[in-house]
Amino acid sequence: MLTWQVVAQLLVIPILTMAASGIKLESGDGKCLLDAGTAPPADLARYDHYRIYNVQFDNQEQIELFQKLEEQSDSLTFIGHAREIGQKLSILVAAHRVADFADLLKTYKLKHRVLTYNFQEKIDRNMGEVLPESIDATKYDWQHFFHLKTIYGWMDAMAKQYPNLLTVLDMGNSTQGHAIKGLKLSSNPENKAIFIESGIHAREWIAPATATYIINELLTSQDAGVQGLAKNYNWIIFPCVNPDGYKYTFEHDRMWRKNRQLFGTCRGVDLNRNYPDHWNSTGSSSDPTRYDFAGPSAGSELETQCLLQFIRSNVEKEQIKTYIALHSYSQMLMFPYGYTKERVSNYDDLQEFGKKAAAAIKAESGRDYVSGSLYETIYPSSGGSMDWAHAEAGIPIAYTFELRGPPDSQDLFILPAVEIQPTASEAFTAIRTIVEAAAEKGYYN
Repeated sequence: MLTWQVVAQLLVIPILTMAASGIKLESGDGKCLLDAGTAPPADLARYDHYRIYNVQFDNQEQIELFQKLEEQSDSLTFIGHAREIGQKLSILVAAHRVADFADLLKTYKLKHRVLTYNFQEKIDRNMGEVLPESIDATKYDWQHFFHLKTIYGWMDAMAKQYPNLLTVLDMGNSTQGHAIKGLKLSSNPENKAIFIESGIHAREWIAPATATYIINELLTSQDAGVQGLAKNYNWIIFPCVNPDGYKYTFEHDRMWRKNRQLFGTCRGVDLNRNYPDHWNSTGSSSDPTRYDFAGPSAGSELETQCLLQFIRSNVEKEQIKTYIALHSYSQMLMFPYGYTKERVSNYDDLQEFGKKAAAAIKAESGRDYVSGSLYETIYPSSGGSMDWAHAEAGIPIAYTFELRGPPDSQDLFILPAVEIQPTASEAFTAIRTIVEAAAEKGYYN
């Protein structure tokens, strides 16, 4: 029988050994119990040897199999949902599930390609393209990605540089208390307004970068057409309407999508499923663990409430006639609705404007963008900001942009920084084309 002295000795020896090796012991609340002078590793999610598979569904059995697989596994990240025969779907597969997943593909004879063999390499490259949070905001550019603090600092600096044109807007605070800041560019209070929202999905870094590019172009471009857009319309642009999630992608998990609301053992609502327009009716989840969790109720989230209140208070006062939501990826220009095949009253006009915008992008960069209603183009979804803006707020021109890359992108949401400027330029070209086409049909009269 062991005496208490022997037990104590057996415990002390390994503790001293760990201390000598620089290992820290922590209590359940994360406080260090034994500090050997070595800093712990950062609390970063890692995706070493995660693979991206692009699979194709050729029969109903395969679709049902993958629907069940998505429900059962938290080691697979589906970029969309298995829905129909002929559909192609990208899935991020955890390293420890690669063998099982490959066996599944072989057993059920699914056509597939491996797009990426080590997803962490993409993330490491991407994080290396981020400039430090402490950088002078005047050094802001479109060759790097930036922290939220830097984006806000740049916005403040631009407002000081152009005091007669720019006003800093504060929509309110996020779940974790961060300001949701925007800019209004106005040379004439009587102008009709264009509202741009981006960054609602945290991991889509190209969206806030594109929003700031648009602001800069409107202020600095020497192109007469762009100068006309800045003079003849007012622009209200919020680069990051999900600041908590955006910060979290820099500090903890590059692939985080939702906000940071707490639900017991998990966090986050997909803010683009939380709007009070056919809320949680299709293409969303009631499960807080899922990436498209619609929230406990329609409009439940502070970030959603801030935008709802801003639009309701300003849609008539500011004469907002266009609503643009910036997302990535898949290269699509989509208009309402997302929850139904039913066509909006101005479907033909929105389709015409979207196709003109896609053609303008093709002429500029050679990139192929697809235009259509959200339901027809990407996948059914409900509770989106664009649908609400069109149906409830009565904004006639409403689009959701899915920016670079293509639907079978090897990068998913981890777009290289070298793509920022051309992607943002494409988006601005598309917006310009839509606005000019809509003006010709009298939408801004």
